[in-house]
Amino acid sequence: MAWRAVFTALEAVCEENITALSGPTDLLCGNASGRLLTCMRKIQDHGRALEPVVAGFTAVYHHFDFDADTPGNGYRTLVKVLQSCLLHIIHKGRYIASNCHRAFFRANHNASEMEAYSSALCQLRALLYLAQRLLHDNGHGQLYSLQDGELSRRFVREYTSMHKACFYGRCLGFQFSPTLRPFLQTVVISMVSFGESYGKQQSGLGMAAFSFLTSAKYVIDPELRGAEFERITQNLDMKFWKSFWNLTESELLSGLASVASNLVQLNLTLTIPPEPLRLPLASDPRLFAPVSPPVAHWGPGPVNMRLISYELREGQDSDELLAFSRTEATPISVSLVPFGAQKHPPSPWLLIHFHGGGFVAQTSKSHENYLKSWSKDLNVPILSVDYSLAPEAPFPRALEECFYAYCWALKNCHLLGSTAERVCLAGDSAGGNLCITVSMRAIACGVRVPDGIMAAYPATLLTIDASPSRLLTLIDPLLPLGVLSKCLNAYAGVDSQAVQPTEGTSTLSALGRDTALLISDLTHGASNWIQSFLPAEVLGSLSSSHQKSLDNEAHYRSTSPSSSSSNSSSGPRDYPEGFEPLRSERLAVIQTPSCPIVKNPFVSPLLSPDDLLRGLPPVHLASALDALLDDSVMFAKKLRDMGQPVTLRVVEDLPHGFLSLLGLAKETQVASDICVARIREVFQQQTPPPCTNKQPKLERTNHGPSN
Repeated sequence: MAWRAVFTALEAVCEENITALSGPTDLLCGNASGRLLTCMRKIQDHGRALEPVVAGFTAVYHHFDFDADTPGNGYRTLVKVLQSCLLHIIHKGRYIASNCHRAFFRANHNASEMEAYSSALCQLRALLYLAQRLLHDNGHGQLYSLQDGELSRRFVREYTSMHKACFYGRCLGFQFSPTLRPFLQTVVISMVSFGESYGKQQSGLGMAAFSFLTSAKYVIDPELRGAEFERITQNLDMKFWKSFWNLTESELLSGLASVASNLVQLNLTLTIPPEPLRLPLASDPRLFAPVSPPVAHWGPGPVNMRLISYELREGQDSDELLAFSRTEATPISVSLVPFGAQKHPPSPWLLIHFHGGGFVAQTSKSHENYLKSWSKDLNVPILSVDYSLAPEAPFPRALEECFYAYCWALKNCHLLGSTAERVCLAGDSAGGNLCITVSMRAIACGVRVPDGIMAAYPATLLTIDASPSRLLTLIDPLLPLGVLSKCLNAYAGVDSQAVQPTEGTSTLSALGRDTALLISDLTHGASNWIQSFLPAEVLGSLSSSHQKSLDNEAHYRSTSPSSSSSNSSSGPRDYPEGFEPLRSERLAVIQTPSCPIVKNPFVSPLLSPDDLLRGLPPVHLASALDALLDDSVMFAKKLRDMGQPVTLRVVEDLPHGFLSLLGLAKETQVASDICVARIREVFQQQTPPPCTNKQPKLERTNHGPSN
């Protein structure tokens, strides 16, 4: 429905309900009638105020797209989310107007439903006003305000005090595909139940059992669920998030996922010892470049990987490869080579994968479901890297391990069932960042660069700089700003201490440690490592101070909107007179990354000088209705403006992390198929593709690519 038609329908529904509710209330509880009447009048006021705001955005938001064939940016997404909220209100309002005087009408229930959406509409109105400020202050076509720290500080101040619980109760997931909402509700209920038992002296299974028993009240009471989720996302530490996210690594859940996933003939975990490598120079294969093993923070250490192959290929059952095989704490996910399996010749292709998880959680096991599917669809061996995780292993440890794994794979492709004639890097979220930075490091070291990159919803800017899509962290159940900032701080080494893994312990078993020490600022090792790659003028710019951290609750109160009247004299107000968003009773504490390392090009590729990006292979980006959408749009524009080959696809109605939701909805399968098609394009492309995003055949179809 066009946006003007939505507002017309909203006005009609509000008038219809106001008329119906103002009449006789013999069958309608007087209190509920009053609540509904007040609510509909508030919604009507919000709608009338928002219509000109939306008109302003729709007139200009196309200027922020990657190109005319790729309609997607944070401004568009905010309008789309608002429209989704209004459509829910219209649907519910029509039901209330038609049934409010019937005998079995659930007056209190419907009043609560409409009040929840009224609150959500109020908060979305506030977000659109903040986006108006971004639109006014940012440069033409710019989605981030990288030079204006005040805009970002204002965004963080607003986030800390704005009410968010309404988005996690009755309205949970309204902006996403309807088929995903039951899953999102399950995730949120599991999270708040887990949070209630978190910190108690229980085993993992005991905690899970307690969480299951306490989850019923959060199903029955959506308002309680929303309030508890708001508390958790704002105040619990990184240790909680690592523990919750790593539940997917448990034997029970990983076993269930394995049952539902494709069967593969090889699923082998490997531990590669830290031995120096020598790779031929890309410019002159007669010369070699040394590649050192990972050394950051605690010295040389092994790198853990997982090899997945739908078909058994030559080399994959060799004694040399099996010598690297390691024992997992959860061997249920490891498939041994089937006895008597037919061996196929090596594939000319090799896919190297870096998993997501905010740099702090999960492993290749969490991503097995779609990796097995990809291995079957592409008929290609996949090497997924289990890099060390923050905060125990902050930057640059993960990047060093991923780059070493990439170089090892090139040198030992014969063991992986591939000739590596074409090599593609693939990753999601944090893994997408690592795909880009590993390729940048390959360029800097002069070794072979991969033939292409497929990065799904990558994090290319690891700061809390404001953008329209990042305003969505106020309502996103999978990526709230409080959680995002904790992940960024952990990877940047802010308030953390590197901890060397126990000798002989794999990455997977290390995830079970209940340690997430938050002690001191650690940046020196990374800064020294990076200096050899950057020109002097770039080093000078990196040493400039970043935005000041607002980590004191008293300071938040002094700068919160309760004192907006005094602040408004020094600059324009964010909101028009007479409007104020709903405020939370408890303030979030958001510590913004303040050390120079967050502006390091190998941490935030969006901030890279052109010299570090020139020479990248074709980059294929995929994003969604996601707080990191603007990261992808701006990075794609940066590469295009340099003449680098790049494509961007924005899928609709799916959240951040949609690859891990493969199998839950038709839409997630379509999105995965798009990623597979891009990877296949890398493998089959004989020459670098032109700098274009036009793929007419793919864009017109929703079917998976043929094998």
